[in-house]
Amino acid sequence: MSEATSPPAPAPKEQPAKVFAGAVYECVRCGTRTTQEELSRLPEVKCICGFRVFRKARPSVVKQIKAI
Repeated sequence: MSEATSPPAPAPKEQPAKVFAGAVYECVRCGTRTTQEELSRLPEVKCICGFRVFRKARPSVVKQIKAI
């Protein structure tokens, strides 16, 4: 008697890190603006001035919503 063996299940693929296309970050020290794509290409997250602290830049337009 031979047992029917099924092929092994494929290993789960790792999900690539999500990159937000419109995300712009600003250095806290010098104010240099950079995108997420530029930061992901570098070996470490660091500004050209050497500082490692960034904040997400907000758009200059303020959203106005209607009150309920």
